[in-house]
Amino acid sequence: MTVALLRWYEREARDLPWRRTRDPWAILVSEVMLQQTQAARVVPYYERFLARFPDPAACAAAPAAAVLRAWSGLGYNRRALALHRAAGVVAREGWPDDLSSLPGVGPYTAAAVASFAFGASVLAVDVNVRRVLSRRGLEVAEPSPQLNQALMELGATVCTARAPRCDVCPLAEGCEGPGGAAPRGRARARFEDTDRFVRGRVVAALAEGSSLPDVAPERLERALDGLERDGLIERSEGQLRLPGDALR
Repeated sequence: MTVALLRWYEREARDLPWRRTRDPWAILVSEVMLQQTQAARVVPYYERFLARFPDPAACAAAPAAAVLRAWSGLGYNRRALALHRAAGVVAREGWPDDLSSLPGVGPYTAAAVASFAFGASVLAVDVNVRRVLSRRGLEVAEPSPQLNQALMELGATVCTARAPRCDVCPLAEGCEGPGGAAPRGRARARFEDTDRFVRGRVVAALAEGSSLPDVAPERLERALDGLERDGLIERSEGQLRLPGDALR
């Protein structure tokens, strides 16, 4: 299994910028950005973010507002604040032995950074890897950085959740496949109708100095309350700002 998968990965792996480095900061940035976001969308944000904040010290020294501006448009802005706090810890104390002690770093992200940056023999199990292992009934006895990357790539591009490409899978032999059609979920609301959309537009407006989104007052107020509660905006006497910015 391992040999076939690694050979496949050598042939088919996408050329992604975070795969060309072992810098723990660059890898942490990529892993935080990749949470719930497709790789192709992350690439330009990742490159711009690292150009602006090439190491933890540069990120920690910047105000939170600057980090949010660099992140704005990628979504899930709370991740940016967590990354900013993690940068502060690393800048002051260095990389901890337990990476999951960093703000915003859970078991998967800790394992990924440990593997890809520090060469640790630990299995990094994200949703794609879990799907591959479950469908194939596999257990990994000797994880490695290359094997982690291969499993992730297979799950992201071949062994997908809804339309697996079993005809080109290097692990197809002996695999029982996805086990039937994926269950139908409830119809999703349009993204533009969600609170997350309004929250993102508010942060983008404050980052760009533009007008707040033109939505119903109750939607806007709900978004502002949530953003203030999460530390993504500050407001005083009806004026708003990103953390550390001048009020407007």
